[in-house]
Amino acid sequence: MPNFILLLVMFFAGITVAVQPSVNARLAQKVGVLESACISFAVGTLVLLAILLITGKWNIKGLGETVWWEWTGGMFGAIFVSATIMIMPRIGTTATLAATIAAQLMTGVLLDHFGAFGFKVMPFDLKRFVGCLLLSGGVMLIGKR
Repeated sequence: MPNFILLLVMFFAGITVAVQPSVNARLAQKVGVLESACISFAVGTLVLLAILLITGKWNIKGLGETVWWEWTGGMFGAIFVSATIMIMPRIGTTATLAATIAAQLMTGVLLDHFGAFGFKVMPFDLKRFVGCLLLSGGVMLIGKR
């Protein structure tokens, strides 16, 4: 698949990341923060199960070869979703997303530098350092009231 298509898919996935906290926070006003996060994950799980059943791409052969930390992705998702549900109504969608995106990119720089999880090493350099500083400044400007 061409990179343009992959980037386009990620662009639309990014839209869902921007909309999800608002939808979950509205639900939380009616049922509570943790309840909203739980419902969000339950609906997501049902959608993924339906896709797996429809496509017939159910493959769990490699489960026995996994190590404990490879199972923690859902935990990280639960932390993220719960945090956005609690914080987004207080500081707004833009500030929440700015902090999230900056944290993701800065963490990505570190993960790339060390080749974490067996991926390609991309050394930390001056331009990435300046990018991190600019990201931090952008978060501060967007988050100021």
